[in-house]
Amino acid sequence: MSKPLRVGMIGYGFMGKAHSNAYVKVPYFYDLKHRPVLAALCARNKEKAETFAKNWGYESIETDWRKLIERKDIDLIDIGSPNNTHKEIALAAAKAGKMIVCEKPLAMTTAEAEEMTDAVEKAGVPNMVWFNYRRVPAISLAHQVVEEGRIGKPFHYRATYLQDWTIADDVPQGGATLWRLDADVAGSGVTGDLLAHSIDTAMWLNGPITDVTAATETFVKERVHQETGKKQPVTIDDACMFLAKFANGSIGTFESTRYARGRKNFNTFELNGANGSVHFNLEDPQYLDFFEYKAPGAAEKSPDHLTGWRRIHVTNFEHPYMDHWWVPGCTVGYEHTFINALADFIKGIETGKPTQPDFRNALQTQRVCDAVLASGKDGQWKKTGVSL
Repeated sequence: MSKPLRVGMIGYGFMGKAHSNAYVKVPYFYDLKHRPVLAALCARNKEKAETFAKNWGYESIETDWRKLIERKDIDLIDIGSPNNTHKEIALAAAKAGKMIVCEKPLAMTTAEAEEMTDAVEKAGVPNMVWFNYRRVPAISLAHQVVEEGRIGKPFHYRATYLQDWTIADDVPQGGATLWRLDADVAGSGVTGDLLAHSIDTAMWLNGPITDVTAATETFVKERVHQETGKKQPVTIDDACMFLAKFANGSIGTFESTRYARGRKNFNTFELNGANGSVHFNLEDPQYLDFFEYKAPGAAEKSPDHLTGWRRIHVTNFEHPYMDHWWVPGCTVGYEHTFINALADFIKGIETGKPTQPDFRNALQTQRVCDAVLASGKDGQWKKTGVSL
């Protein structure tokens, strides 16, 4: 008989939906000893919280996250609220001995992330950060390809994360729906929101980023704030590009913007090594592109006229996670990445092997983000202090 894992979810926005769906669906696709129970949904707006809770099947609601953490019937706290709330909630949850899963970025700053990491490690509570793209089967396959040595010595890593939803001058900032445009709530713009994903993936595949130099730009200098109705300066980065040096000697380029007309969630990476390359595009997520270099003399096994990029449809049972889903040829989507991540977290609880990325791992991504933002101010190379 499965053991209940009673969840207290904080937040009912985009991530609240994605996480709630994972809690509901994970026991149907993974054989686990724990079964999530939607015990409580917490949000400041009682009416909206009640509507969300009823829709997803939460047993109760709270409007104060402190009361949620105090409850004895809650095992796990899920922090799906804006970035400026992460630290205070995580510290309280750790002190109360709760398991914690937190949305990315982990914190507003490296200092906050360090304090949060120290707290969960001192408390000894299981923890995870929802860098869900690691759980895209094709990205997990790319990691497997690298671990198998098929890329060889790495030379280049390049990543892009492009969107277009903030181009209009009349898009406001702040409030419940557009807090990502408010630096006081989000901490940063595309660096923390989008590039954090790119950085996490890059270091998972290619190791620590040790040095960065960056340029950032805010294209619209003032926007109306949704809560005050007044125009005020925009202090987040609308766009960021940076160069990176990796500990293994390879170099990288990263670019992110919300001003790439026509790009909705264009998240790509390519890693080039001595023996091969991998390329991925989140807008075509069921495929991993792989190039394998054939040394001279290997033509009898792979004729020269057939040498080239190989497109792998990542839906077979031997591919990461796919044995839990459909028959080969049937694809999975965005929502499945959260289910896969949650399954890994629960398995980590059951085996005692911490799930990655945990707070300690996400702290390294925070350090890179802060170094990028610091370099964006003066254009100088910055040490990240990362050591994975």
